[in-house]
Amino acid sequence: MPARIGVTPPLIELRAALPPGALRGWGLALALAAVAMAWPQVGQARIEFGAPPASADATVGCMFPLAGRAAIYGRDSIAGMKLALADLATELPPGTAPRLRILVEDDRSKASVATRIAENFIARDKARFLCGVVSSGVAQAVSRVSRERKVIMIGTDHASSRLTIEDFHRHYFRLSNDTYTSMAAGARYLADLQKKNQWRRLAFIGPDYDYGHIAWRDLEQALDSIGVRYDMAGHLWPRLYEPDYTAYIAELLAAKPDVVVTALWGGDFIAFLKQALSSGLLEKARLANFDTGANFDVLASLDEQAPAGLTLSARHHNNWPETERNRKFVSDFHRLEGRFPTYAAEGAYAGIKAIGRAMQVAGRKANNEQLIHALEGLQLALPEDPPGYVSHIDPQTHQIIQAQAIGEVLPNTAFAPAKVMLGRWTVYRAEDLQPPPGLIRSRRAGARGIVGDTLPVKPDDKLATRKASPLR
Repeated sequence: MPARIGVTPPLIELRAALPPGALRGWGLALALAAVAMAWPQVGQARIEFGAPPASADATVGCMFPLAGRAAIYGRDSIAGMKLALADLATELPPGTAPRLRILVEDDRSKASVATRIAENFIARDKARFLCGVVSSGVAQAVSRVSRERKVIMIGTDHASSRLTIEDFHRHYFRLSNDTYTSMAAGARYLADLQKKNQWRRLAFIGPDYDYGHIAWRDLEQALDSIGVRYDMAGHLWPRLYEPDYTAYIAELLAAKPDVVVTALWGGDFIAFLKQALSSGLLEKARLANFDTGANFDVLASLDEQAPAGLTLSARHHNNWPETERNRKFVSDFHRLEGRFPTYAAEGAYAGIKAIGRAMQVAGRKANNEQLIHALEGLQLALPEDPPGYVSHIDPQTHQIIQAQAIGEVLPNTAFAPAKVMLGRWTVYRAEDLQPPPGLIRSRRAGARGIVGDTLPVKPDDKLATRKASPLR
């Protein structure tokens, strides 16, 4: 049995030993000290922090990549969860914060590995919640385990809207923006841009798995729903973790689009962006990444470059909104980790906050039905919420409903080592970014094979062989 990491009592246990109000007075330093001491040793297969098994109200089994290109998402998610534990303990009334034991294992971005880990969390560790997962393809496999074993899954990073629409089930919830949210915002941005510069030709490049294809479908449906007319220059589908995008960029240059939208993410987008900049692609077309492009690791990779024609967004921004809650989150993360967070941190933070709040509402001994009821419609004030708005979970889809800000890359040295950040924001209301009820019904019916409700076919794999779509 893996040894527990660290010797410091977890924060929630520590609260019981202090007089009322003492923890609030001591502030974040004490709160973070309790959870930070549980940091894993390099190469350790399992990470464990929070409450010890004997006193935990619930065990949360989380899966993230902890090595390779996507490892930063796992590391930042762990830190975000630690901040959530600290904030739950200081924000909730004394004695009401649930004692959460959090386990993390490396899913290696593989569905088979994640499925095995999830089953072990449930059978061996008696996990009441599954959480995390970066890859949408992996998340689908874990979601099936959640459905079959009737264990609540809290998704914190993966974004394919399929999980909350076609593959919806009562035990799955997502606490970060999905592809529909991002692409609905992107479609509105492109509509506004078209009014300014009359762009006509659109190309799309995304990873060749569920997330990439669903991102395109969500963008296509969102553009159609608001009446944007365009010529489709084509689609490109590189494999996940592709090391060389030279051939794809050459095909994009040959297709001569006015706008290129990409759903590449993480290290893949960084590699693509560097090669696109050196090839001159951004001098000939506007490049947009509406879901993951403004992740902090991307901005830090640009050095002093603030290229024109680059439009980005992400699921959390370190410099938007300029609210006390967001500044505190970013500052707390930096104090804990010595660097600024990627968006994965806030997603994981939101996931643990949601579990804690639901258990507070439903009770520490609540059954699954009571917890599901507490999660449906749950309101959570989160770092990414603009003034006057509070995120909430849609009872019909179990998707968190949030606003989205899209910006341009500008010089900014306030977040070292990045020398650029986003600015000139365009903000889209959360209420405008939800899938219409009719679309949800149609996609769910299509997934069940009901006659008369169909899903768009998968786009052609080769840009060179795809004919331009008619204007619509």
